[in-house]
This record gives sequence, C-alpha cells and structure tokens, in this order.
Amino acid sequence: MDQKKQNILDFDEYIRQGEPSKKEKASIWQTAIGLQAVDGLKTSDYLKETARKHIEGEIDIDEVRLLVKTYYQSKTLREPDDDGKQEADKVSANITKILSSQTVDFSTGGYIAIHRRVFEGVFKHAGKLRDYDITKREWILDGDTVNYLNWEDLHRAIDYDIEHERTFSYRGISSDDMVVHISHFVSGLWQIHAFAEGNTRTTAVFTILYLRSIGFAVNNDLFARHSWYFRNALVRANYKNALLGIDYTPIYLDRFFRNLLLAEQWDLRNRYLHIHATDEWKVQLNFADPAIETQVEDKCRTSAGQVQDKLHTDNANIKRLIVAIGNKELSVKKMMDALELKGRDNFLNLYLKPAINEGYIRLLYPDSPRHPRQRYLLTAKGMVLYNAHND
Repeated sequence: MDQKKQNILDFDEYIRQGEPSKKEKASIWQTAIGLQAVDGLKTSDYLKETARKHIEGEIDIDEVRLLVKTYYQSKTLREPDDDGKQEADKVSANITKILSSQTVDFSTGGYIAIHRRVFEGVFKHAGKLRDYDITKREWILDGDTVNYLNWEDLHRAIDYDIEHERTFSYRGISSDDMVVHISHFVSGLWQIHAFAEGNTRTTAVFTILYLRSIGFAVNNDLFARHSWYFRNALVRANYKNALLGIDYTPIYLDRFFRNLLLAEQWDLRNRYLHIHATDEWKVQLNFADPAIETQVEDKCRTSAGQVQDKLHTDNANIKRLIVAIGNKELSVKKMMDALELKGRDNFLNLYLKPAINEGYIRLLYPDSPRHPRQRYLLTAKGMVLYNAHND
C-alpha cells in the first residue's frame, strides 16, 4: 500500500486496538463523517489526515476546524466536488467538537443551537428556523414527499415535543415500550423539519447527546455506518398514502433503535424501506434471531422451490470479498482497492463472478449490468457469512 493510502485514516483500527482516549475520538470522528451520507456528501482525504492528528493528540479540535477552514480558503486548484467536500469537512469537524462534550441543553433553544453549531461556517441560515414550507422528493417513496410541518408553527411544535419528552417517565416500562417511545419522539422532532437544510444531521446529534444524558451508552457505530438508513426510516415513519394503502411505518426506525439500545442485529439496509420493495427485500432480517438460517433459506429459494446453495463457502476469495464489502455498496474499483488487487480480469474471474454465481453478492442494477453507477452489495446469504466472520 502506498504512503498516501496509509495516511488515510483507518477509524476501525483505532476503535479495535486504540488506547481509550484514541478509541473515543475515532468513534466520534467516524460518526461525524458517517452522518454526511444522509446528504450524499463525502469528506476529503485532507480532513481524514487532519482527524488522525487530532486522534493522535497532536492538535486539538479547534485547531482541526481552523486548519480545515484555512485549507479551503487557500486552495487555488478547484475540483468539481469541492463545495460538497468543504461542507462535509467543516460539518464533520463541528459535530466532532459537539459530541466530544457530554452536556446537552434539552430545550427548544438547545435544539436550535445544535443546528447553529453543526453548520457554523457552512450555512448563512445556521441556527435559524425556516420561513417557508418545504417538500422533498424521496426515492424510497417513488418520488413522493413527507408532509412537513408548516413554517408558522415550527417553534411551537418543537416546544411541545421537547416538553412532552422532558416530563415523560421511563420508570417501570419495558425495553420494548422504551424503544417505541424514543423512536416516536425522535420521529416527531424530525418531522417538524425546522430548518431549511441539515435536519437529519441536527436531529441525530441532538438524539445522541440526549440519550447519553439520560443514561444510555450510545453506540456511535450505528449512526456512523447506517445514517442513510436512519434518515430513510424517519421518512417511512412519517409517510402515509391512503390511495396506495400505505400507513405510517415506524417499525424500521424502531429496529434502528433496537440495534442501538438493545444490541439487536437487524439488517439495516435501505432496500427494505422502499414502498414497493422487491420480494427479496420485503422481509427484514434479524441476525440475532436463532432462526436466521431458516429466514435466509426462505429468501434464497429458487422459483423451483430449491435452496440455491449451502449458506457457507470454503472459497477463500469469496470470503475475502464478502468481508471487504460488508454493509457497503462498492464499485469494482473500490472492491479491488479494498483487496489491494491490480488485475481486473483476475478479480472478476476469481472473486466477483464466483461470489455472484454462488448467491453471496448481487448487482445494485441487475437489469443494467453496465450501468455507469453500478455497485455490488451482499445478498441476505452473503450477510450471514459476513456476520459469522465478525462474531
């Protein structure tokens, strides 16, 4: 691996083997960067290298923020995605600073302040409630939108939700009821959509701080790796269409919080959330369920009713590829980079094609193999092998 690649931060390595202080910083950075996916943003290599210096204790978080700001001010060669990277870099640094604190102002003013702090130096309207109504086309809704609150009632609605949560008692309720209640609170707060932009990232940061403040040991990994699922689950929880026979569906968000708070292992992939999910994605898997192999066999049956293949493989190349893909959707180049392979033909013949043929990997666009944005992801069968490797 060349020096440039070595300099790109490996968060997982810090989290698995780092000292406690480094592990905590790396986890926060991973969450901050992961949350940018809700708006399709990616951070720069410069941000990751600067984050590494912060984790190693060479600089503090305010120095990180200053370095990032200076980097974009002094940059002379512009690239097409610079605006997106600049937003992602600055917001990631801001979120890292916020999540490094253990305090939260659980009030309407505190919620609005989180937006201001997250988007400081990014949006001119940071910390300001929107003054117009909005709609947003969602791919999981086939282009339809959630009905967001009208702008005149934003402050009143936030007041109501936060005050209702403040007076709620968790004493004596079951873990199931606890998760449902938290899910409902977060869903309602997000549905207000108080800001012109950045509502999901603000709600996620506020939620993490709040859950910590009432005693939960929040696993940042869920927000880091599944922020896009978190957003889409919020969408489904707040979408209803009587003509299509679709009611509010909070179960997907409940499952996110069951993983977060109860250490369950629901398969958090966005394909389950589409209002017209294909047969393969209609039943969401729980990898903590002892009957998981039966669930996967049901999903892997062919039209003739036969189980396609055994659930595990002795092919070392397939195993390596499954571990490299994990919960992600990767291009051929990204898979080859992850495996440090150079020969495309050998990769296709020895890794990718066997994994597809044995039912472990599928195409994101199966009807268009040469799609310009083609990606590859694990099937339910592949996820079983991946999770078995991580146990």
